[in-house]
Amino acid sequence: MQRLQRGIALALCALGLAGGAVPAAAADGHAGHGAGDIRAESARVRLADVALRDQHGRELRLAEALDGRIVVMGFVYTSCTTVCPVISAIMQRVQAQLGERVGRELGLLSISVDPLRDTPARLLEYSRTYRAGPGWRWLTGEVAAVDETLRGLGVWSADFASHPPTLLVGDARSGQWTRYYGFTDPAVLLARIEALAAARKHAGHAHMAGRTVQEQRP
Repeated sequence: MQRLQRGIALALCALGLAGGAVPAAAADGHAGHGAGDIRAESARVRLADVALRDQHGRELRLAEALDGRIVVMGFVYTSCTTVCPVISAIMQRVQAQLGERVGRELGLLSISVDPLRDTPARLLEYSRTYRAGPGWRWLTGEVAAVDETLRGLGVWSADFASHPPTLLVGDARSGQWTRYYGFTDPAVLLARIEALAAARKHAGHAHMAGRTVQEQRP
């Protein structure tokens, strides 16, 4: 418990620094994560069609978990006491900023990279530390299924304990995804979410305008 509390304290310190700077203790504690490498890139993802389980033990596919929403995805494991708590705390901040939109038009998704130990029950307990609401799902599953899922998302690592801190933000409907490495400032993620939401709204208006023109033609 002390190690987890220390990790959460580091997470709060990380989120209190401007520009997503990394606290030295976290960087030293998980040097293999490359936590100081803060960058973003466009990403192409494949949604693996394999059975996973959420924190309540319900079986579902990744596409079902995304449910056509704009989504923020994080990749963690519950025994991690330094970097992973920072990633989860970043997502907690995003959840707080988005409020009731989470679970309605937007979603949060945390996927365990250590499915051997991270059972649904363990994920449920862990999620409570971050006050995860109903719109924030936590996924695990059989090792082969989780590995295929992570490969499709471009975040698989042969050594889960050395996986780089990574977040994905994307629109499951349009297929536009951005992959963020390092301790990304929540404000950056929120700005990307709003850009995707605006693009959806614009596309919807353009579609409706096109239908109106077609209906008006003799």
